[in-house]
Amino acid sequence: MAKVLFLPGAGGSPDFWKPVGERLPADWPKHYFGWPGLGHQPHDPVIRSLDDLVQLAVKKIDEPVDLVAQSMGGVIATRIALERPSLVRRLVLCVTSGGVDMTGHGAADWRPDYRKSFPNAADWITAARASPALPVEHIKAPTLLIWGDADPISPVAVGRHLEARLANSRLEIVPGGDHGLAGTHADLVASLIAHHLG
Repeated sequence: MAKVLFLPGAGGSPDFWKPVGERLPADWPKHYFGWPGLGHQPHDPVIRSLDDLVQLAVKKIDEPVDLVAQSMGGVIATRIALERPSLVRRLVLCVTSGGVDMTGHGAADWRPDYRKSFPNAADWITAARASPALPVEHIKAPTLLIWGDADPISPVAVGRHLEARLANSRLEIVPGGDHGLAGTHADLVASLIAHHLG
């Protein structure tokens, strides 16, 4: 079994994915990332951009892995799948932009609430207005898309858009799921991931 790397969103906590990871087979090797300077995580002066987080993640990969990513972590996972395709066996993208333009999909701006929740987070995370659009149609890894139908930050329309552009993908919609559905719907999310990765 390939190692499973769990990438959180801008909340940055390595604990974000643990409710799901603990429901996956115990013998699957797992690594939970935390993002320095984001959420309540300690700052690291070396980390000043999304590019730095991509490099931080890539340094942990020495053989093909499965990437499971939420929100901003999904942009990182998408970039790795595009830039280093030989390193990504399977991909799970959960409530993320995935590197596509959110304009026209009805996405709410997450930055004001984020800054209230995490006033000490690194300035760069809310300074950038949008990530450059990525050519997601070039992703080769089999991809599971998990969306909640009650998420204003990454609406289901974004998941449908990604499913239409990714040739080897499947969209699963979690009823009542919002941006934190990996915690609130951990049993269902873990079941979907286990089927996809196993």
